[in-house]
Amino acid sequence: MASEAALAAGGRLTGPDAELSGVSIDSRTVAAGELFVPVVAERDGHDFIDDALAAGAAAYLTAMPPRGATAVVVDDTATALAELGRFARSKFDGPVLGITGSVGKTSVKDMVAAAIGADRPTHASPMSFNNELGVPLTLLNCPEGAEAVVVEMGARGMGHIAWLCSLAQPTVGVVTTVGAAHTELFGSVEAVAEAKGELVESLDRSGVAVLNADQPLVAAMASRTEAAVLTFGRIAGDIRASGVSLGDGLCPRFRLETPNGQADVALAACGEHMVDNALAAAAAASAVGVGVEEIAAGLGSAQLSPWRMEVTELASGAVLINDAYNANPMSMAAGLRSLAAVDRPRRVAVLGVMAELGDRAAAEHAAIGVLARELSIEVISVATADYGLPPVDDASAAVAALGRLEGDTAVLVKASRAAGLEAVAAALSKS
Repeated sequence: MASEAALAAGGRLTGPDAELSGVSIDSRTVAAGELFVPVVAERDGHDFIDDALAAGAAAYLTAMPPRGATAVVVDDTATALAELGRFARSKFDGPVLGITGSVGKTSVKDMVAAAIGADRPTHASPMSFNNELGVPLTLLNCPEGAEAVVVEMGARGMGHIAWLCSLAQPTVGVVTTVGAAHTELFGSVEAVAEAKGELVESLDRSGVAVLNADQPLVAAMASRTEAAVLTFGRIAGDIRASGVSLGDGLCPRFRLETPNGQADVALAACGEHMVDNALAAAAAASAVGVGVEEIAAGLGSAQLSPWRMEVTELASGAVLINDAYNANPMSMAAGLRSLAAVDRPRRVAVLGVMAELGDRAAAEHAAIGVLARELSIEVISVATADYGLPPVDDASAAVAALGRLEGDTAVLVKASRAAGLEAVAAALSKS
């Protein structure tokens, strides 16, 4: 109810009380019965309150004088959203799984949701809802009947994940990897590890920390938590994979080995590096009591969020790997190795900038250029010369540089979000 939301947010209800079916911060997608929260960012969400009401919103938050209908007046809408998320979490009794890391957060989140979902109703954050807005929205929009919640957590600085954990209060914390991502913000890989480890520090003695045994900076986080520790890895770990092979479309198959048994897994997700993500998800599901057969079935049906290792065969017979959602040195190297595994004589990587690397940017881009050459991959660089060759200007120029694609070609499209290279993948999909 709107009155309950007002109490939880420390606000004041004006207008008639109203039943609420969910929470939205986007007037374009708000559904009937939802609470609209106008966020003040590049644009002021208060300007879209009327649009949200017209779309069927039952009530809205506002830090300005209310404009009729049912409103909850607060001092700051973002702070109020966080408090609402905290309140929603206090009412949920099941396990909450927090996931962070430099690479693979969203894919692991998707796989965890599928693995636990094979055993019980599970709710997970959509897409990459992993910040101070996305985490409370995930908690608030948990449907009635869900028995587990999976929350992705990103970090833009020290203390950010700790704050997100104060809202989500995870009972299981998963750290995928630590690498050179966002080093412009953190300064060093070690500082990234310090920030990511805030997740396991938030766990109490009844919780479980799920850690990557193959990554020393992640494995070392075991000393930073009172929780039990469950590890995963290709080389070491409690949860492991054997007999890894790539099937049609780069989809991995392997034998999942756990302390509670073994099972064969055939992933729907593409790329050998997805095995590591699947092991993280298997460990997380094991931590909340899901059986190995159910885990294997869930992993086999897991569908990833858009623009993450989407492998399609075009009408021409060419293979397109759309991994354009984001990029850092670790994920870029994994993408190139996946491209190299495609059975096509011509392999081309359309690469844009890897953002937020700070002083490491030039060296990291150059290293990716070297790796591409070692793998005999042709590179079309978009709007950056740091890969070691003259760039094209934009997505349209990249499509033109590729030329007519034939069945002998495989193309990888990958960059940080700022590059917008999903436009390249979209254009190629229509060709």
